[in-house]
Amino acid sequence: MSTDAAQLSVGGFEVEVVRKPIKNLHLGVYPPHGRVRVAAPLEMGDEAVRLAVVTRLAWIKRQQAKFAAQPRQSERRYVSGETHFFLGQRYRLNLIKGARSGQVRVRNSKTIDLHVRDDSDLDIRERVFLDWYRRELRARARPLIERWAAEYGIATPNWGIKRMKTKWGSCNIEARRVWLNLELIKKPPQCLEYVVVHELAHFFERNHTEQFVALLDRKLPNWRIVRDELNAEPLAHDDWST
Repeated sequence: MSTDAAQLSVGGFEVEVVRKPIKNLHLGVYPPHGRVRVAAPLEMGDEAVRLAVVTRLAWIKRQQAKFAAQPRQSERRYVSGETHFFLGQRYRLNLIKGARSGQVRVRNSKTIDLHVRDDSDLDIRERVFLDWYRRELRARARPLIERWAAEYGIATPNWGIKRMKTKWGSCNIEARRVWLNLELIKKPPQCLEYVVVHELAHFFERNHTEQFVALLDRKLPNWRIVRDELNAEPLAHDDWST
């Protein structure tokens, strides 16, 4: 649980600093614009944080360059001809008006049909489509969470789906709750499994320690390959800079 948050300017970068009851400093660079975030021990001062960031400036710049070069979807209007991703595949959207209620159907390997009422505006079209995404992700996540909880030897935790700005998933150990990012439904199926395995591992290791990595190695030996595949997928249009 974070107890303090601050902004530091280091080497021309604005760095978000969150202090937590942890032993070691953790630095991350997050999509889509390469936001820099540091989780630091409660007792660590600003100068110590600044020094840690300075020593990794070259790495930060490389990560930000990767995000800048990464393919990005344009703003979604949910109209015919638009491209949408589902389970790692690219589909063309076909908007069909005149339906009595909104629904989405995968017609074939290339086309997704979005059925809406004649008077449906952008907000309604988006809601129908995202509700479908959510149902599809829930249907695929449930058996994975149950199976991997059994593999770990723990009770199936509470879990939910939401849109998150900087994470594919999160785990609240105290509440025994896992959150999954709705964007995962756009990614190849193995990416969802990796995130489930990753988040459940936090019930044994709170932070990304050597023990945490070793646990992932045992449970999902190819996790690094899948992680890289997940992060290489096109980013959503959403402006997550704040």
